[in-house]
Amino acid sequence: MKFKLPQYAFILGSRGNVKDHVRRLLVEQHEVDRTVFKAMVTDKSLPLDIRLQVQRLFETEVPRDSAATRVVNRCVLTGRARGVQRFTRLSRIMLRQLAHNGFLPGISKASW
Repeated sequence: MKFKLPQYAFILGSRGNVKDHVRRLLVEQHEVDRTVFKAMVTDKSLPLDIRLQVQRLFETEVPRDSAATRVVNRCVLTGRARGVQRFTRLSRIMLRQLAHNGFLPGISKASW
């Protein structure tokens, strides 16, 4: 089932969404490297000087944006970082606006 979204083309390419997409790709690419380096740094059976060398190598070789904690859930339409539903990846404002205009099937305004 296709439904037509309102024309928000001027917002879709926001800088925040592009940065978030790049971070998600980096997390995926460097996931194995990060786990191996972290395991070696926290391994107490290795000597301290080797662990420190591995930690320095980890800091220089693996980009900081490849950490999963730096990924921010953003609205796909506006790029808003706060108040974003995980399931729909829409901000609360856009979710309300799209539901009010009838673009989201099955969602209606509550009245009781």
